[in-house]
Amino acid sequence: MKKSTYHIIGVMSGTSLDGIDLAEIRFNYFEEKWSFKILAAETIPYSSFWRKELGEAINYSKESLERIDFKYTEKLSEEILKFIKKHAIQEIDAVCSHGHTVFHRPEKGVTYQIGNLPRLAKLLSQKVVCDFRVQDVALGGQGAPLVPIGDRLLFPRYDYCLNLGGFANCSYEKNGERIAFDICPVNIVLNKYAQKLGKDFDEDGKIAALGKVDKNLLDKLNSHSFYSEKPPKSLGLEWVKANIFPLLDALAISSETILSTFTEHVAMQLAKQFSVNSSVLVTGGGAYNSFLIERLKAHAAVTVIIPAPEIVEYKEALIFGLLGVLKLRNAINCLASVTGAERDHSSGKVYK
Repeated sequence: MKKSTYHIIGVMSGTSLDGIDLAEIRFNYFEEKWSFKILAAETIPYSSFWRKELGEAINYSKESLERIDFKYTEKLSEEILKFIKKHAIQEIDAVCSHGHTVFHRPEKGVTYQIGNLPRLAKLLSQKVVCDFRVQDVALGGQGAPLVPIGDRLLFPRYDYCLNLGGFANCSYEKNGERIAFDICPVNIVLNKYAQKLGKDFDEDGKIAALGKVDKNLLDKLNSHSFYSEKPPKSLGLEWVKANIFPLLDALAISSETILSTFTEHVAMQLAKQFSVNSSVLVTGGGAYNSFLIERLKAHAAVTVIIPAPEIVEYKEALIFGLLGVLKLRNAINCLASVTGAERDHSSGKVYK
């Protein structure tokens, strides 16, 4: 008989390189419905060393990637053990970890998340569920986004679930299927140009709000062919380095103008996804960018719901915790309608 209650630690590291998100969660399954409670959560910021390593890993050789994978697995174990001790966490069913994506080229059949080595379970002395993307890519899918199954099971009352992290992605139900896809880059671009101005990020979008939109650049951004492609589709750092950064850096314009123009670009791309008078649950760091949210509302007649901070900041860690639970139950946690894989499946590896 399958359990109805699970005590889980969800672990997530995103492309914006903010840090490692850790969440202690209790999941309950009753009358075929899932509920949850986040018991403790925190983000461990990356040091300048790790930001540099993770940011440059895409260019590393196979040997260097294996080295950083080993080091990052040790780093994860250290932070998870500290989290367990700090919050006096006991009797965990599993640690469910996304790892950190350093390479994502699903069209070539490759995706690579470091920190998913069996060694993690040994170092933690805990059951670990991880490496959720590889199987989907092997089945012909994009390996992303994976969060939509959690949107369906945990947040069904909203018309759309929108996440604003390194990239924007949304999910929704259509004709009984969950549809989801990456929309455009967000913080992976905005943070870079805020950092050129000495800021970690553009807090509340204040810099962008004071800047001027470069119409020529805006038109070039909006005309990219990716935006006319139909789902399933996903984005990675490689795509941004090939298509966005060269475009922005080739122009003799200020970082302030880039921030203002790119924020407008994001708002316009987001607005195109939503039907009139729909409800949109917004999570991820970009939910705190009040100027971006203001510009989204200017372009779309939608009701924007920004939930409690613990959900805004830890929804991905929460849902990767759920993905792990579903894997332990041998239940579907990856939807073909979302990723384009040949079938729905239960993805991930379990290390004891």
